[in-house]
This record gives sequence, structure tokens and C-alpha cells, in this order.
Amino acid sequence: MEVKTSLLDNMIGVGDMVLLEPLSEDSFLENLKNRFDHNEIYTYIGSVVISMNPYRSLPIYTPDKVEEYRNRNFYELSPHIYALADEAYRSLRDQDKDQCILITGESGAGKTEASKLVMSYVAAVCGKGQEVNKVKEQLLQSNPVLEAFGNAKTVRNDNSSRFGKYMDIEFDFKGDPLGGVISNYLLEKSRVVKQPRGERNFHIFYQLLSGASDDTLKKLKLHRDFSKYNYLSLDSAAVNGLDDAANFRTVRNAMQIVGFMEDEMQSVLELVAAVLKLGNIEFKPESRCNGTDESRIKDKNDLKEMCELLGIEQSVLERAFSYRTVEAKLEKVSTTLNVAQAYYARDALAKNLYSRLFSWLVTRINESIKAQTKTRHKVMGVLDIYGFEIFEDNSFEQFIINYCNEKLQQIFIELTLREEQEEYVREGIEWTNIEYFNNAVICDLIENNQNGILAMLDEECLRPGTVTDETFLDKLNTVCAEHQHFESRLSKNSKFLTDHSLPHSCFRIQHYAGKVLYRAEGFVDKNNDLLYRDLSQAMYKATHSLIKQLFPEGNPAKVNLKRPPTAGFQFRASVSTLMKNLQTKNPNYIRCIKPNDKKASHIFTESLVCHQARYLGLMENVRVRRAGYAFRQAYEPCLERYKMLCKRTWPHWRGPARQGVEVLMDDLQVPTDEFSYGRSKIFIRNPRTLFFLEDRRKQCLQDLAALIQKIYRGWKCRTHFLLLKKSQIVVSAWYRRYAQQKKYKKIKSATTVVQSYARGWQARKLLRELKYQKRCKEAVTTIAAYWHGTQVRREYRKFFRAHAGKKIYDFTIQRIMQKYFLGLKSDMPSMSPIDKKWPARPYRFLDGAHRELQRIFHLWRCKKYRSQFTEEMKAVYEEKLEASEIFKDKKALYPSSVNQPFKGDYLEIGKNPKYQKLNSAVDEKVLLADVVNKINRANGKGAARIFLLTKKSVVLADQKTGQVKASVPLPDLASVSVSTQTDGFFALKLKAGSASAIKGDFLLSSEHLIEIITKLHRTGATAADQEQLNIDISDEFLVQFKQDKVCVKFIQGAPKNGNSASCRRKNNRLLEVMVPSTA
Repeated sequence: MEVKTSLLDNMIGVGDMVLLEPLSEDSFLENLKNRFDHNEIYTYIGSVVISMNPYRSLPIYTPDKVEEYRNRNFYELSPHIYALADEAYRSLRDQDKDQCILITGESGAGKTEASKLVMSYVAAVCGKGQEVNKVKEQLLQSNPVLEAFGNAKTVRNDNSSRFGKYMDIEFDFKGDPLGGVISNYLLEKSRVVKQPRGERNFHIFYQLLSGASDDTLKKLKLHRDFSKYNYLSLDSAAVNGLDDAANFRTVRNAMQIVGFMEDEMQSVLELVAAVLKLGNIEFKPESRCNGTDESRIKDKNDLKEMCELLGIEQSVLERAFSYRTVEAKLEKVSTTLNVAQAYYARDALAKNLYSRLFSWLVTRINESIKAQTKTRHKVMGVLDIYGFEIFEDNSFEQFIINYCNEKLQQIFIELTLREEQEEYVREGIEWTNIEYFNNAVICDLIENNQNGILAMLDEECLRPGTVTDETFLDKLNTVCAEHQHFESRLSKNSKFLTDHSLPHSCFRIQHYAGKVLYRAEGFVDKNNDLLYRDLSQAMYKATHSLIKQLFPEGNPAKVNLKRPPTAGFQFRASVSTLMKNLQTKNPNYIRCIKPNDKKASHIFTESLVCHQARYLGLMENVRVRRAGYAFRQAYEPCLERYKMLCKRTWPHWRGPARQGVEVLMDDLQVPTDEFSYGRSKIFIRNPRTLFFLEDRRKQCLQDLAALIQKIYRGWKCRTHFLLLKKSQIVVSAWYRRYAQQKKYKKIKSATTVVQSYARGWQARKLLRELKYQKRCKEAVTTIAAYWHGTQVRREYRKFFRAHAGKKIYDFTIQRIMQKYFLGLKSDMPSMSPIDKKWPARPYRFLDGAHRELQRIFHLWRCKKYRSQFTEEMKAVYEEKLEASEIFKDKKALYPSSVNQPFKGDYLEIGKNPKYQKLNSAVDEKVLLADVVNKINRANGKGAARIFLLTKKSVVLADQKTGQVKASVPLPDLASVSVSTQTDGFFALKLKAGSASAIKGDFLLSSEHLIEIITKLHRTGATAADQEQLNIDISDEFLVQFKQDKVCVKFIQGAPKNGNSASCRRKNNRLLEVMVPSTA
């Protein structure tokens, strides 16, 4: 039977803020804190999910949790992000409604993690199949790629998204994913050239330098040292809990899964390396003869390496950094750049190169994950975008971010009200207008085509003459002075003239989330975002295939004298497209909040949470939801939950659910103005009414529990009594049976004793008679024998001669020898050569013959035994003999290997289709194939590898894929080192200077160590072109890992993993192998 649950069961605080009573900012924060302290990080506001970042892992995202929330009503279980994801997915699949999930919050609030959880849940509950699983894997693996190139460590978040991302996931009519489309917004490209103190550049730079192989870095002309690159901040290059090397491998793997070709990945890494090289280019001033200043490059080595990476002529790029060409109609004017202008051009090129590379990555990912079919798709959009930002120093980036959040707040309020109104109309409830703050006036202040701030900023950027941030601020003060949400010290509004919190170079906008002070410095330059045409044309001349795609405007055949659109214009157009897209979908909201600025668990900073709750408009959202009816529920679950409160509906109601609810409310005498009946739901106006029903239900459940306990205890006592009664009858029956059996056995025993005595007397009497008869017969026989002997001696005495003694002696000896050989024949030992048994000699004079016969017999049975051998068995015994010569009395593991046959090919590599590719890659016959563990120097842990031995080489391959990892010719082997103990570790030491010795020696572990070393030794000994392989048996030896020598030391002890040896790293120069003691 399915257990019915509800959001109201076992509730900590209030799970839905709409039910909070009384409603105030303090009670709102107190409820959030109460739930956060009990690890309840999710809370509802109607259908909106509030998500608190716990800054630690919680066991609430397991596969069991996915199944728990799958196909369940939104309010049926406690608040969870899975409930919202399931509601959106089922609406898309069953009702054919396009969905969008809007995730907002400030940096560090957990937006990126929330979007991953939504996507992983949808991937878990949708269909299965090879193609479907491939699409799901590509969609999920696009995240690590975009995070590497678009995320960075900030003071607020170690993995902060520095761009906005909107992903449309497309599904077929069954709800299976077909593909997706990703849109990115406003990458923070200024971070490429400069990072605030305590922050890092984008992850990919550090991942590349930490995780790429030495060969890759050599090709990219890079060094691992972060300090060699001006664009990388050094004060926070290393981040706790962030493994850049491992993340680089993850990113490369994700790019392969998404569909990037190997040459494409190499091209991307070359552009990343070029950005690092670009930051190292420095300029020095140089005066010309006409008195003007120009710039020259100090050290051209980085410029040369960058040009080699991108395939650009060095002189072309050097001139682009020193001169600027301005075209006006048919005239071209070339001017020199001073040092400041050269540095500006360098940084502008770096920012444009990286941002265009990022846009290309998004486009390339879209090509891979787009839906292949052209039929109509269902769409679920996931928006992960920066939240409202209020810093001490707010500039152009914060201005357009906050503009985007104003638009999102506007659509949030509109869609929420529309959803409420549609539900009221659908249920036949009278709709009353709800008063709320409409932020359209703020959006108009920013985006108005005539007098909006963005329009005036574009106008300033495009007008001729001297354009500065001061002229832009003057224009704002003139046009926006009377606007109620605009404040400036220089405006015509006199009330701000004495406001010392408002500097002269700043202006303030009263957003829906509060007042934000913007510094006008940098607005014009950041909006222009100019890249000199000389640099674009230089980039287009590159032979690098990707560079030409990133700088199409550099094509001389397509010169466009029009100025490119400004950053503000592009962003406003993107936001407008996004809003139109969201308007066509059913919205679902996740509001992310971070509890503290320390990135620590169990800390709840009320002031910080209050600030976020205000600018996210959460209280406004609660008030909108509560303006009409605070709670609504379908009739069936409502009746199922509260039917025990009325005798007429308990335990079963036979009629329609609505009639049952009406009977229930009438019986409870709830005032009619506190609720209304819809077509399929009951609407409750005040949370107090709901809590009244919950209190009555709780009391009723206690009464029902007491009744159930009473009935159960009565049943339990009756059952116990009947069991005791039944047991007493059984015990009595068994006892009576036992007493009768005991009495019978006693009588039977007495009878047996009497019988035994009688039979004994009769037997003894018979025995005496038989003994007497036997003695009589023996006496007669003895007398007859003596008499016959006397008669014979009398008859033959005349025949005895002088040498009778010698003949008797010879006859006796012959008789003894005959008896000896016949006895030896009957007591002959087995035919086994190892059987050392031999009958004892009966007489001392046979000692020599006895030993010689034993020797002859042993040689004969050995010959018989050898004649049974095949050529293969002879080879096996020769290997066993050689293993004995190498290891006997030298290694403790040897005795246990004596009775184990040397199989050689343990993997059946020629027959197993899994290793077909590996078998074809090896030309020679495989002498031995086994799985060994390759020991990692860094942590002492083992990685499974396939070990192949042929007549010419040793091959190591990956166990899963069969890919060859290393191939070592046997002539390159110098020696093999093993310990004297019972472990399976051995080191293959390579000859110094050989081609195989570049990566160093191999430290391996195998269960068939004796066989591997023996075959290696035999293979080396039989080859005519190589020296005999040296076997070093010692408990301490050196292994060469690349440039470092590491000591491997074997000690006896109790390993953590039981009876097998374990390896661990003690320091950079010592690996310690713990071997179980043999005692």
C-alpha cells in the first residue's frame, strides 16, 4: 500500500513561506535560519524554490532520492530542487508545455550547482537507450568545458561563473532528450588582462599549465611556472580543494565526449597559450625626430613565439602594436601609438581573442549537441545567470548585470501574477487586483530608445569630438535629473546637492533591490570595446585555421567603415531576445542564497541573507502569493488528509471528493469567508485556518494512535495466552511420552542383563570342552611327528657325507635370497620419482645389493616417468627448474609457487574478442599475458595494466580500452629488482640513455611474479643479440622515475587492506611497501 505523505508532515519551521504566520522580514529570516540549522536547505514560496548554499555535501542527491521524487506531486514531499525539476519535466512531457527554469542569485550562492542538479535529475528520469544516453552524456559534459573557459576563482566563490548561460534542452514526444542549444551572455573578458586582489584568471590557464604533459607544453612554448605570465595573478594561484591538473584531464575528456576533434582541441590550446604570451609583451617609449612619442617592444621573444603559434608574420603584428590606421572615405591616416595606447591595444586584442574563442566554443558545442531531427521539439530552458550585484565600486559590468536582473524581476512578477490569475479563472474563483511595485519605470530609465541611459551612452560613444566619462555623466544629469529613480550631485535636483554619500563622479539608481552607486569612470571605454582595425587585419593574415574564423572583419576584401555595435547595444538585444524566449515558456524559479561570506558550513549571517532576500524580492513574492488565497489543494488529497476529523467522512467517503470536503468543512464549522470552492481545488485564505486543520488532525492522529495501541495490546495479550495454553498441552504430552519411554528402557535393560549372564555361562562351558579336544589333538600330532622324525633319521643316516655342511649352507643362502627377492617383489614402492620409500633389508650381508637395487629401480622408474613427457611439459619443467635456481632460498614467495603450473597466457588474448585490437597491435607470439598493477609514484596506488611478454619486447596496455601505454624492447632492460619477502612487487629497470628510459623505470605488482621473472630471464638468455638479464633480490632498491631516483623499501607489518602488500608514499624519495608477516 502506498504511504500518503505531505509537505506539512514532520515539518521543520514552515516548508512554504506562503504559510508563514505572522509574515514579517524577521519571521521570514528566522524560518530560513531554523531550516538551515536542521540541514533543510530548500524552502518554497508557492512554486518558487529558495536554495541555501550549505557549503558541504549533503546525502540528499542519491539515486534513491531521485526515485522518491519521481512522478510525485510538487507539495507531496518536503521541499527539494528535484520536486521542481520533476514538475517541469512532467509538464513538458505530459502536457506539451515548453518549460524554463530561471536560476538567480549572487556569486557563490550555488547557481551553477543548482543547474547541474536540474540537468542530472532530468537525465536520470528520462528514457534510456544508446542514442539517448549519448545525447544525455554530451549535454552533461558540456558543463566542464564551459566552466573551464568561463569560470574563475573570486573572493566570493572558488568556481564563479563569469558569464550568463541559457540552455534549451530539446525533447521528443516521449520525453527523451534529442539535443540542446546554449546561449551565452556577457563574458567578463576584462578578467583576462586584470584580476582583483585575491582572485584568479579563468580556470583554463591554470589547468593548462598544471595538467598538460611536458610534451604538450613544449609544443605550446609554455612553462609550468605561473609567475612567468603577467596575466596570471600569483597571490591566489593555488586554491584549496581545486586540483587543476585533474580538472584539465576532465576537460579534455569532456571535449572528446562532446565531439571535439583532436586538431580542434590543439587549436584551442594554442589560442589559450597565445593569450598568455600576449600578456608578456611589454613596450618602451621612443622619441621620434618630429617630437612625437612612439612605442617599441622591449623583448621580442614572446612576440616571436606567439607569432609561431598563430602563424603570423612577426613584422605585421609588431607594426599593428606600434601604428594605427584610420580610414575616412577614401583617405587613410596612419598614426603612431604611445606606450599607454600600445598597452591598451595589447589588452584589447587579448580580451577580444579570448571572448571570441569562448563564443566559438559555445557555437562548436551547439553543433555537436543540436537535435538531428527536424520535427517539432518540446523545449526545457535552464537559465544560469549572474544575480543582482552591489559592490563598493560598481562599474559598467554591474550596471548591465543589474539591468538584466531588473528585466528578470519584471518578467518574474508578470508571469507569477499571470499564473495566479489563470489558476483563479480556471477554478472559477473571483480575481481581485493585487497591488505590487512595478519596476517597468526602472527598466524604461535604462533601456528607453530616446532618453534611456544605454541609448545616451551609445550616443556619446558615436558622436564626434572629445568624448569622456564626464561628458556622459553631464548628459545624464541633464536628461534624467527629474527621474524619481535617478540621483546625482550634479543634477538639477537640489535635494542631492548636499548628499556627501554621492561623489561628483558617480550616479545612483534606485533599483527594485535597493540603491546602487555607479562610478561613471570607464563606462565609455567599456561600452566602445574597440579593437583597432590594424590588429584585426593582422589576425586575419594568420595561417592558423581558427584565427581566421574569429576575426572575419580583418578580411581586406570586406572592409566595413561602419563602427561595430557597442557592448551595451549587443547586451540589450540579447536580453530582449531572452525575454521574448522566456515569455513563450512556462517559468519555474530557483532563488539561490549564500548564508555567509566565509564559504563555511553551519554559519548563517542574518544581515547577508536579509540583503539577498531583499534584492531577490522574496518578501514581495510571498505577498503576491498571499494576496488572494494562501493555500490551495485538490479535493482528493485534501479529503484523504483531513477525513478523520469528521465521523461522516471517516474511514471511507463513498461520494465525490468535493462533497466530502464540503461535509468536512461544515462539520468543523470553518467560517465560509475563510475558504472558497474551485472546480478541482479548495482555496484557503489564511494560514491560520490551515494550521487549525493541522492541529485538529494532529490531535485526532494521537487519539487514533491510542486506539490502535489499545487494540493491538489486547490482541497481543490474547495471542500470548493462547500460545502459552497450547505450549502447556504440548509440554504435558511430551513429558508423559518421556516417562513411558524411560520405564520401558529400564525393563528392557534388566532383561538384557539376565540374558547376557545365561549366554555367558553356556559359552564358557562350550569353550572348556573345545579347549580340551584341541589339546588332545595337539598331543597326538606331536608324538607322531617325533616318531616319524626318528624313523627318517634312522633310514637316511647312511646317506650323509663329509661336505654336507657347505651344501646345507648354500641351500640356506639360496633359500634366503629367493625369499628376499619374492618379498621385494611384493613390497615394491610406487612409480613416482619423488617417492623415497624402499623396503628394509632383512640381513646385513645384503646391504650392498639392497642399495644397488634401489638405485637401479629409481633410475628405471625416472626413465619411465620421463618417457611420458611431451615437449611442452619438458619446457614447463625446465622453467620450473630455472625458477628454482633463481629464487630457491632467496625469496619467501617461491615455495608457494612450486605447485602452481606456469600457464603463460592467463588472459587468452588470442581468443578473447575484447583484446582483439591489442592482439593485432603485437606482431610477435605472446609468451605471457597477465594483469598487473602499475604503481603510481605520487600516491603509491596501483592502476590495472595488461602485461604482455614477447620474444623481443615487454608491452603494457590499458585494461579497459586495450590501448598500448608502453612498449619496452628487451635489449633496453638492464635488470629486474624484487624483494626477499612474500610480496608480488618487481621493478623493471631500463638502461640509461635508451629510448624507453625517458619516462623512467616501471614499478609493478603481480600475483604471478615468479613466472614473469623466470620467463623474462629465459627469454633474455635464449636471445643471441642481448646480454643475460640481471635479477637483483633485495629488500631495498632504487627506481628511476623520470629525473628522480626513488628508494623502494620493504618492511613487514600489518597492511590496511588485509593480507596483501600495500604501497604508500612516505616522501618524495621513499616508497614504503608493507608486507604481511609470515609468522
